[in-house]
Amino acid sequence: MRLLMVCLGNICRSPLAEGAVRAHLDRSGLDWVQVDSAGTGGWHAGEPPDHRSIAVAAGAGVDIRAQRARKLRAADFEHFDWLLCADRSVLRDVRAMTPSAVPAQAALLLEWAGMGDGAEIPDPYTGGSEDFRRVWAMVDAAAAGIIERLSAGRASAGPPSS
Repeated sequence: MRLLMVCLGNICRSPLAEGAVRAHLDRSGLDWVQVDSAGTGGWHAGEPPDHRSIAVAAGAGVDIRAQRARKLRAADFEHFDWLLCADRSVLRDVRAMTPSAVPAQAALLLEWAGMGDGAEIPDPYTGGSEDFRRVWAMVDAAAAGIIERLSAGRASAGPPSS
């Protein structure tokens, strides 16, 4: 199973989600799952996550400093099974970018993790530390939901119903 976390610039929400999912995967022993992150835009390509993302993840014992932002690319749609999007606008953009006849599926990250129909992760970029802590809490809870879903063998199905 290959999961790609997607947000706008790949420096706030998706690196936090990648870090949270990796941490939960390490504890769960689900070594057959791969996770990465990307952004729909390439504004920050090659840059590390936002310093506030790094700080909030570090506060939870997760090191995301080695991650580098990258733009979503055509090959991602073939390589990844699921593209898990931070919000509706990202999901809309990902669906618009999806080449025809590719195996990848796209969904809202929180919804796919069982956290409610239409649930979205707000963009903390223009906010403060509290906004980043709130996003971390969301993606950490989503990571736990993802592990539960994968452990139960429901990953090939669409988003779980709430």
